[in-house]
Amino acid sequence: MSEGPFIAIDAMGGDSGPSVMIAGASRALRSDPALNFIFYGDEKQIAAEVKKHKNLQSHTAIVHASEAITASEKPSQALRRARTTSMGMAINAVKEGQASAALSAGNTGAMMAISKLALRTLLGIDRPALAALLPTLGDKDCVMLDLGANTECDVQNLVQFAVMGAAYARTVLNIPKPRVRLLNIGTEELKGTGEIKEAAALLRDADYLPFKFDGFTEGDQLSRGGIDVIVTDGFSGNIALKTAEGTARFVTDLLRRAFKSSLRSKAGFALSKPALNLLKVHLDPNNHNGAVFLGLNGLVVKSHGGANAKGVANAIHVADQMVRNDITRRISEDLDNFRAHAFNGDGQ
Repeated sequence: MSEGPFIAIDAMGGDSGPSVMIAGASRALRSDPALNFIFYGDEKQIAAEVKKHKNLQSHTAIVHASEAITASEKPSQALRRARTTSMGMAINAVKEGQASAALSAGNTGAMMAISKLALRTLLGIDRPALAALLPTLGDKDCVMLDLGANTECDVQNLVQFAVMGAAYARTVLNIPKPRVRLLNIGTEELKGTGEIKEAAALLRDADYLPFKFDGFTEGDQLSRGGIDVIVTDGFSGNIALKTAEGTARFVTDLLRRAFKSSLRSKAGFALSKPALNLLKVHLDPNNHNGAVFLGLNGLVVKSHGGANAKGVANAIHVADQMVRNDITRRISEDLDNFRAHAFNGDGQ
């Protein structure tokens, strides 16, 4: 084993199971030889896959798990048997200090429930949030949260999400003072629910924190590149994310159909292929794979269930970045700063 971080991986999660999860780890290791992995799941299946990747031999430990959590399993059911499942054991490895971060491509609801029970939330955080990077037309991606962990959020939840999202943007995107906006039905100050307007007022007053609150944004501006962090409740965030993914697939499928419609179109496709390949790379969800549960006393990363080896490798790199940049400490410091100013303000 190297001296680098240990990533605990639920090898049984995802649509393809151990083969893709382990191939993704091998790919990540080629980019960062300091990584180490602990795979949890069916020992025989995992060992057979690890043998296919020579670079993993000295960077891998395998822990047998007799059970796996299914995609359709309710969070309450998953909680009851977490200790014997590959997902639960991977998350518990973070709690016990055996790993720096946990990764799974399994059931999102079960992951959130197990993570919250095992790791607990940071002081000052009521609910963890699921954050991920979205592609934009700008020079950098943008961070969006919450993407489905909390269907209903109050004012404090939204403010806490903004603090966590900004810390995530500083860590992953290397932006010293991220631009933060709340997702709303309009950009005018009078638009939106009472919770959104009250959260906006609190964020405007928090100019001492290392981010710039930039007001509201509408859904059609998410990919324009003028925002670094988009904050919303999990219900709206999940719908927005799925709509964006569906639109991307619609555009690529429509282009493919159009280029096959005639001989002239096929000739045009041949000329346009370099540009279309660039579009494909930009829209490929595997290039942006790896959503993070922010606000926990430990790092947990969610990979898309249908991710390929490249996608899993990207999710591992996200976990590695979080570990190396100590994202949990950054969030805690910002929250402490926010609470200190809020308390002093109340006392005046």
